[in-house]
Parts: sequence; C-alpha cells; structure tokens
Amino acid sequence: MSEYTPTIGLEVHAEMKTQTKMFCNSKNDSNEKRPNVNICPVCMAHPGTLPVINKKAVEHVVRMGVAVGGTIADFTEFDRKNYFYPDIPKGYQISQYKYPIVSGGNLNGVAITRIHLEEDTASSSHEGEFSLVDYNRAGVPLMELVTEPVIHDAETAVNFAKELQLLLRYLGAGEANMEKGEMRIEANISVSKDGVRGTKVEVKNINSFRAVERAIQYEIQRQTEALEKGEKIVQETRGWDDASQKTFSQRLKESSHDYRYFPEPDLPKLSLSKIKEFSPEEVKKTLPKLPSERRKRYGGEYGIKKEDANMFVSDERLGNLFDTLTKGTSEVSLIALGANYIGSDIAGLVTKLGEEGLRNISPEGFLSLLKALQEGKLSSRGAKDALADVFEHGGELSEKIKNYFQKSDSSELEAIAKKIIAENLKVVEEYKGGKVISIQFLVGQGMKESKGSANPQILREIFEKLLQ
Repeated sequence: MSEYTPTIGLEVHAEMKTQTKMFCNSKNDSNEKRPNVNICPVCMAHPGTLPVINKKAVEHVVRMGVAVGGTIADFTEFDRKNYFYPDIPKGYQISQYKYPIVSGGNLNGVAITRIHLEEDTASSSHEGEFSLVDYNRAGVPLMELVTEPVIHDAETAVNFAKELQLLLRYLGAGEANMEKGEMRIEANISVSKDGVRGTKVEVKNINSFRAVERAIQYEIQRQTEALEKGEKIVQETRGWDDASQKTFSQRLKESSHDYRYFPEPDLPKLSLSKIKEFSPEEVKKTLPKLPSERRKRYGGEYGIKKEDANMFVSDERLGNLFDTLTKGTSEVSLIALGANYIGSDIAGLVTKLGEEGLRNISPEGFLSLLKALQEGKLSSRGAKDALADVFEHGGELSEKIKNYFQKSDSSELEAIAKKIIAENLKVVEEYKGGKVISIQFLVGQGMKESKGSANPQILREIFEKLLQ
C-alpha cells in the first residue's frame, strides 16, 4: 500500500459574522432555535423581490484574503448556481464562479486557490415519513475557501482546518463552531500510483476535526484497497457516517457545467479597487496580530515552550494575559515564570471554574504575585491558593497574596515543628537512627499544618535544630 500517494484538497464553508443575511435584512442568528423566524420575502424568494449585497460580509472576505496573502480582485461579481433542492428557495444559489473576491494565498503551509462569497442554504431535518426545512439559515453570508490539492495526509488537513478556524475568530469574521454548522468541511480525495493522479472523490457531512481526520483516513484506505483489487474508483460525492466510521455513496459528482452558472443579473458588479477601505494597504492597518505572528513571537522573543505558545494563541484570553505581562516587565525570568502559571494553574482554573474568574486576574496583580514568588515571600502552594481565591471570590490579587505570604517567624514555626514532632515519634526515631530523608516527611507535615504558608527552608532548619 505504500506505493500509493494520497492527494487531498479541502473546501471549507464558514458562516460570516454579520447582523443580517447576505442579500436581505433578516437577522443572522445561529443561536435561534425557533424554525422559520428570521426570514423575509427576499430570502424566501417571493416574486418581485431584489437582493442587496451585504458590505460587511464582503469586508470579512477581503480581510481574510489579506491575512492569508491572497490577491484581492479588482473586479468581482456574483453568479447564479442553478440546482433544485428544498433548501434552495429560489431554485438557485447566489454564489461566485469565474471572478472570486480572493485568489491565491497560503495558510499553515497549504496553498489556497480561492476564497469567495455566497449565501447559505436552509437546513433540513427528517422525522419519520416527513422532511422539514428551516429557512432561518437560508441566505446567511457564507465564505467558501478552496485549497490547492497539495495535502497528502489527514493530519495536515486537520491542522489547516484548525488554523483557519482560529484565523476566522481572530479577525472577527466568524465563530466557526463546527458543532453548530458554522464551519463545514468537504474533502476531495484521490489516490495515485506511479505519479498518475487518481479519480477524485468528494466527502461531505464532516462536522468535527476528529471526523475530518477519520473520514480522510478511511477514504484513503478504501480507495487504496479497491485499486489493489483492480477495481476502478468512481468520481462521486460520498457522505461521512460518524456512527459506522465509514463513508457512503450519495450521488455522482457534478461538474461546473451541471450548475449552469451565469452572472447574477439583479446584483451590480464590484470594482473593489475603487473602495479605499478595501485596499490591501488599508486593510493591513486594521488587522490584529495574527495567530502565526503571535506564535512566532512567543517562541522567538520569549522562548516560551511550544505547548504554552500554542495554548496562548488558541485561547485569546490566556494569550492576552500573557501579552499584558510582557508589557509590564522585560525581565525574562518573570515572563517565563508567568507563562508557566498561565499555562498550568490559570488554564486549569478556567477549565474547572469557567472563564468568568479570569476577569479577576489583573495584569498588575499577576505581576505582584510573580515578584512575590521570585523574592521568596510566596510559595508555589501559596500562589496557587491565592489565584484560586481571587478566581472564585474576586478581590485584588496584589492584596490577596499577602494572606498567603510564607511565614518566616521562628517562634511561630518552632511551635508548628514541636507539634509535628510530638505527633510523629516513630519518624523522629528513624531520623535519629540515621534515616536522614525522614526529615522531608516532617517538613511536609509542617507545611500542611501551616496550610502552605511556612517558609520550607526555615522550617527545615528548625526541625534539624530541634532533632539534634
């Protein structure tokens, strides 16, 4: 099977984050549960209605194009893609064919063919003998991104899709939640031998990153085994069945001429170069630091380990906390210490208690905590407890940490040590008998007794003095 080379191209549809739909003023709300609420005569294709282009949706796609280094079209237009299905009320979809908004570009090492804009379809559900159609989604702005067929394994495909989702969120173009259908992935897969490109099969209905990986792996294996048996691969559209973990045949694959594309007569042509705010130079000024840029800076400038860098890029809240830390200090050791606490303790608190508590961790308070740790005023245990306290109950971290400062008062620590010695006479005998390591247990018990507030070094010295 190693003789066969898989070739994969992706088509990704992502709903754009706008207040209204692509060609009408009906609300764009993916959270709406009531069917057929956000509809109007335009998106329901009533006779005599006319579409109007959503400028914000075009802006989102232009910004995406600039972010991936693509070429923004001087001239672009919308086309009618003709096909009949219950989820298309007009009997055609307004899309783009010959003149997309963006051509070329690269993301995560994968070459992009084009990015264009179209309207989404309605959503269908099937209950017993009936099929139901909800038109809330019909007409929602939909970005379609097509890659070059340059991917050769499932892992690369998944990594590309994850990076695209991240970029959409950074740009504010879309939430791209796959479980809500806001981002949908189709994979075109072929298997070749001896350099001869195989027959392309399209796999649809992929609604999670895990499903993307498994669907591609399954289809590569299916096509390879078929070729090994001397069978021919049929050019077709297949679906992914998550329950059986298999693809299944849906229909023969259409070609572009089957859709009878022609320019949409009810919409004007667009000369984007005449719109100053859409020029690449102007758009670049508005772009935030992109995921790839932040990742590179975290690793290069601050030497943050790869796992933490990826976490800070993927979770913008944690990344922003780290960024504010770097603005508050240039001390490398403090920055490294802060990265460790954000990537472990604070990330853990977010997972356990939710993100609301993160608002209580001010940059100034966090820096105070790190300095107290560095100066030995605060133990690691005390820092963890202080963070958890502020996370749950609020308050200013720079003040709260004072309640967790290490106790170094000899008389107070001596009283704790005497109590531990009296309660652990067997361990004391072991220590006096030559088992020096036993003192670590006593120090541990002393730290527990002080609820982590004792200075462990001073506490150890007191134990050694008392046990002489």
